Amino acid sequence: MFIRRIWNANTETNLNLMRQMRRTFSVSSQSAVDLASKDAELRVFIVAGEVSGDTIGSRVMNSLEKLSPLPVRFAGVGGKMMCNQGLNTLFPIEDIAVMGIWELLPYLNQFRVRLKQTIEAALSFRPHVVLTVDSKGFSFRFLKHLRATCVQQGMVSPLHFHYVSPSFWAWKGGEARLKGLLQFVDHVLCILPFEAEVCRSNGLAATFVGHPTLEDISDFQGKDATERRYRIQGNAEAFLTDYGISSVISLLPGSRLQEVTRMFPLFSSTLEHLKGSFPHLVTAVHVAPNQHVEDYIDKAVCKWPSSVVLVPGGSHQMKYNSFSASSVALCTSGTVAMEMQLARLPCVVAYRAHLLTELVIRYKAIIPYISLPNILLDSAVIPEALFQDCTPSKLASLLKDLILDDNLREKQIIAAEKVIELLRPSEMNISCSTQGEMSVPLSDCTPSMVAAYAILYSRSKLE
Repeated sequence: MFIRRIWNANTETNLNLMRQMRRTFSVSSQSAVDLASKDAELRVFIVAGEVSGDTIGSRVMNSLEKLSPLPVRFAGVGGKMMCNQGLNTLFPIEDIAVMGIWELLPYLNQFRVRLKQTIEAALSFRPHVVLTVDSKGFSFRFLKHLRATCVQQGMVSPLHFHYVSPSFWAWKGGEARLKGLLQFVDHVLCILPFEAEVCRSNGLAATFVGHPTLEDISDFQGKDATERRYRIQGNAEAFLTDYGISSVISLLPGSRLQEVTRMFPLFSSTLEHLKGSFPHLVTAVHVAPNQHVEDYIDKAVCKWPSSVVLVPGGSHQMKYNSFSASSVALCTSGTVAMEMQLARLPCVVAYRAHLLTELVIRYKAIIPYISLPNILLDSAVIPEALFQDCTPSKLASLLKDLILDDNLREKQIIAAEKVIELLRPSEMNISCSTQGEMSVPLSDCTPSMVAAYAILYSRSKLE
């Protein structure tokens, strides 16, 4: 099956996988492996600008080391998980973990300094491959300036890969802007099945690798043999027993300091509204592995209106144990909505931003939803409280309905099965831009392994 962990100590199994992958991808003379062969090592400069990107980046690093026929050396910017894979990050990932338009203004100077530092480090490292992960505000500026600098200085440009396609399908004129990426992106690694085809129709090489959240199943210890249903069942009893509690709600306020400082007070007031109806409710607050976020939440929970358990973001086991023990969750919009699908945990999605950012979103957005499950199903299965409607009283009302109504919760659980099905074709079609467009089935492979193989062997446009 697609999510199965297939790399192990069995050398014969690994060799068979390599042979199958080689048949799947047409290796051009401009593949990363061929470019690196003269140096007897593959140098990869990798940049992730937020916690979810750090997770993706660490998995790709691990897969590249397993699949590459050459030793791999990394440099770049990442968080704790990428550093655990051996990256010596240029600066803390928190320095560029900013989302929004007006929210970025106070950090513009710092942003410029870090951008210049990253470009200079990449030029000095002389990579064969540059991989940016999401965070398109920083990533695209970096790739664009790096490519321009290489051209100006008469240098051979490294191959540019970007993991997580920009959400062109969500914005007015979004698809038209894909053509602009041709100047500085050689290949896009897409996480939604329809994205790769649209990218290729606009002249941009692309590969559908699968949604990275599904890889949590491979990383989760103690999974209940759920690869057939793509569900992670944590140990609810252990979580409840460890903390001596009986009723839990999971809160996920976000991974960036700006969104956490905006959403956490709203969540606190929401719990105040719920206290009367659920006096014994304990809050499991999931804390992203971002030092600024950790420091903020440590101080903020001192005034929390109910009992609190802090769940560290780096622990998959504790995270999914908490999800299994929870009756519902309250989430800031983001990747966590997909984690709720894997855990089959009913939730409410909330989102607030700077007023001017919200006005821009209202004007430019062409889809009515913000959470990926609702977007994929084109239905408001998950309640969303957005912008001016995102108030403590509104959130409390939605959560109360969800806690008390078994049918509402069951509706979300059933819908989660459909969402996962959309993101994990029974036999994934891996499409790469080679000497001709081709789509060949390759099963039993994680998203990071598919991404790594595309990076190693897909065709470059730099001929």
